[in-house]
Amino acid sequence: MDDYWVYFFSSIALLFVFEGMLPFLSPQQWRKMMMQLAQQSNQTLRVFGAVSMGLGLLLLMITHSGYLG
Repeated sequence: MDDYWVYFFSSIALLFVFEGMLPFLSPQQWRKMMMQLAQQSNQTLRVFGAVSMGLGLLLLMITHSGYLG
């Protein structure tokens, strides 16, 4: 398997690990947070999603530029 696919599937696996941490550690708080998110407007959720993607891309660029290692 090419390195690309190894990194891709490793990234997806880590995403699942991080996404599962909060519901595992504190299901009550996770449920409360999800209910609050569901009440937000579409525009607020879009802004939150755009900021999240931007931070992810920035972190990806930093890690691949060699600044961290």
